[in-house]
Amino acid sequence: IARVLVRALEMLVRFVCLSLALLAGADALKTGPSRSAFGSVARAVEGAAPAAVAAAFAATVATDSAQALSKDTYNSLTYDQIKGTGLANKCPDVTPATGNINLGGKLNKFDELCLEPKEFFVLEEVTDKKGATKTEVIPGKMMTRQTYTLTVIEGDAVTEGGKVVLKEKDGIDYAPTTVQTPGGERVPFLFTVKNLVAKGTEGSIKPGLKLAGDVTVPSYRTGLFLDPKGRGTTTGYDQAVALPALQAGGDEGLFKENNKVFEVLGGSTELTVTGVDASTGDFGGTFVHKQASDTDMGSKEPKTILLKGSWTAHIPGIDE
Repeated sequence: IARVLVRALEMLVRFVCLSLALLAGADALKTGPSRSAFGSVARAVEGAAPAAVAAAFAATVATDSAQALSKDTYNSLTYDQIKGTGLANKCPDVTPATGNINLGGKLNKFDELCLEPKEFFVLEEVTDKKGATKTEVIPGKMMTRQTYTLTVIEGDAVTEGGKVVLKEKDGIDYAPTTVQTPGGERVPFLFTVKNLVAKGTEGSIKPGLKLAGDVTVPSYRTGLFLDPKGRGTTTGYDQAVALPALQAGGDEGLFKENNKVFEVLGGSTELTVTGVDASTGDFGGTFVHKQASDTDMGSKEPKTILLKGSWTAHIPGIDE
């Protein structure tokens, strides 16, 4: 009986500690996560079990997508504090400032480029009753789990013709993504900034700088992909094996379905700088990105995807 009472008391203490932690986390969420918020949660769960501590941090960092997360706060989090919260899909926020970064010398690279889409649209050509065709912007709902942010992208940051130019080289620069239109249609696409060469309007990195350039959009599917009927580009059947009679001809209507191709399409990205921290080399702002959707390996016409969101980057060497 004594053991049972001790066990019950221990569980009661843990429950009280966890409740205090969750209350502290809820208060922290009202103003967004900060070092003071994490400190209050840490004090609330001092002496509590590890599970209670983990739950407290999860409550603290489970922020809404519209809330900002500073880079210092982001970098101070551990894997366990980020796991399961969705923060890995967020870009750190750059505080709006009026700094100025002049490129040249050892300041010729950029890293930590992160692009986080927040609005998704599908552009479709619509014909009205009079026969006139116009482009309609249809809002989309994100169907992909929180893995669609591009991050840790790096490349060259140079000045050409007196203007800033960012040249993408490497990083997590693509993410398979799917959005759903109000009508229920799901549109997959490979969100990417591969081979981006963004040319700027100013000679230095400062608020108001605009950069724009084209990107390469590879096929959503790779060469080894097989469709439900076993057809592919480098492997698989030449046609649907359930229709053997078509081997003698008559499958012209299925030509694109049978003959898979690895299509490389295009897109464009426009970056606007709204904040620069010249002391750390951090800068960022908003972006508008337009690209082609998936074509199901050549069997469908691509749609145009329009994304809007926030981005951040860093010039190494300033804070070293």
